[in-house]
Order: sequence, then structure tokens, then C-alpha cells
Amino acid sequence: MGAEFVQLSLTPILIGVLASIACALPGNFLLMRRQALIGDAISHVVLPGIVLAFLVSGTIAAVPMLLGAGAAAVIAVALIEAIKRLGRIEAGAAMGVVFTTLFAGGVLMLERTDTSGVHLDVEHALMGSLESLIWLEADGWASLTDPAALAGLPPELGRIAIACLIVVVLTWLFWRPLVLTTFDEGFARTIGLPVAAIGFGLVVAAAVAAVAAFDAVGSIIVIAMFICPPAAARLMTDRFGVQVAWSIAFATLSAIVGYVFAGYGPLWFGLYDAVSAAGMIATVSGVILALACLFAPRRRRLGEGRGSA
Repeated sequence: MGAEFVQLSLTPILIGVLASIACALPGNFLLMRRQALIGDAISHVVLPGIVLAFLVSGTIAAVPMLLGAGAAAVIAVALIEAIKRLGRIEAGAAMGVVFTTLFAGGVLMLERTDTSGVHLDVEHALMGSLESLIWLEADGWASLTDPAALAGLPPELGRIAIACLIVVVLTWLFWRPLVLTTFDEGFARTIGLPVAAIGFGLVVAAAVAAVAAFDAVGSIIVIAMFICPPAAARLMTDRFGVQVAWSIAFATLSAIVGYVFAGYGPLWFGLYDAVSAAGMIATVSGVILALACLFAPRRRRLGEGRGSA
């Protein structure tokens, strides 16, 4: 039983947990800045970048895909800011214009180009391939210390682990400037903090998380993890530091419980087919948010303030 778990379930669960945490951390700041839908936009606009990278390079290797997706995410952020400033358009409308246009363009390119020979299609872009990221070379827990077995780990695990580490380190290094610009932008300006640069850096960090998670878990989990764990955590406490800790716990719980339910839940109800792991993880995160809305201790205090650090 242990050998089967390590081979078939350990790496997908780890990838799901790391992707969830990497998205939830910047999601807390985006939520408090009332910019949570930026994560939604980023997770979709990477699609045209990935398709263009494939058309240019002819391969779905990690480096071209990440470069293409990262470029698309940065372009999307720049377009949103440009539309807001030049057109004097509300932020939500600007995001809607960029989001729909770039995502539609990505879908159109997928439909009009030949990607049949690679694992790149609309379903993969939305749901990812978490269930397929298994560790065939593993033979029980001893494989964790076996160099030959470790060499066969899915490459997606290494990429999302690096991305998660980058997001964690950046959050720790820039915690105070991020908190100050999030909760008191005017004061942050008076003490000389580059408010615009910090805001742009936050979005770039969110883009890094979304891009790294995209090829493994698809855009569904990315969208859910940017919003649901931070929102549920916000209902648990008024302290921002505690909120971040709660969001990490909720993101981890969603990934583990969602993956288990996707594989075994249908069997418990007498069905025979598993369901999408990405879809179930997103569903569990939504259920946690719904429960927080009903029972969390701070659910009645929304709107009384934006909390404290």
C-alpha cells in the first residue's frame, strides 16, 4: 500500500500543495488590495503565450513555455494598467477587456494550429494533468533517498517547488513594504516607498506562481487558490499575519482533500470513474470558503475595516 501511494499519489499531491501555496501567498495581498481578479486574469492570459512559444520553438519544453507564458502575463498586466490610466476605465472593466481578449486569442490559436502531436489543448489548459504526474520509478518510501529513483521524478515537481520557494522568499524579504503599501498607501508614499514598483512586483510574483502551476494543474486550481484560501482566511481573523497562515493551511487542505476525493470519492458513492483532480481541489476550496462564510468568527465584520498587520 505504501509503495502504491508513493508511486501514484505522492507527487501529484505535493505538486498540488506547492501550487496552491504559491498562489495563495500573493493572493492574500491581492485580496486586501481589492485586486483578486488579477490572479484570475493572469491564469488565463498565459495561454496565448504558451501557444506562441510552442509555435516558435516547436516544443513544449519547460523553458520556452515558461518564457512565453511569463511574457504574456507581463504584457497583460501592462495592458490593464495602460487601459486604466489612458482610458480612465475602472480596474474591473480593464481586466475584463484584457482577460477575454487574450484568452479568446489563445483558444483561437489552439483551434487553428496543429497541436495534436503534443499534450496541449483547451482541456489541458483548464484542468492540467495532475493525475498523470506519477512517479513510476518509485518503489516505496525508500525511493526518497535513492538517487536513481529521484531522477525519475516528474519535472513539474521541481519547477513548482522552485516557484513556490521564490514566492515564499520574496514574501519574507518584502513583507513590511508589501504590508505598508497594502494597508496604508499614503503613509508608504510619505516614507519614500516605491508604491507603484512594489505593486508591479507583487503582480509579477503572482504571475510566476501562475505560470509555474499552469502546465501541471491548469488554470482552474490557479484561479481558485488565488481567491478562495485568502478569502476564507480573512473570515477567520483580523490579523494579517495570522490570515496568511490560515490561507496556507486552507490551500494545503484543499489540495490534499481534493485529490483524495477525486480518486476515491466516486467509489464511496458506488461509482466507478474518478473525477478531475483539479476540478475537485477547486471545489473543496470553494466549500471551505462557504463554510467560513457561515461559521468563521469574523464573518460579520467584513466592511468594518481592512484589518491590521
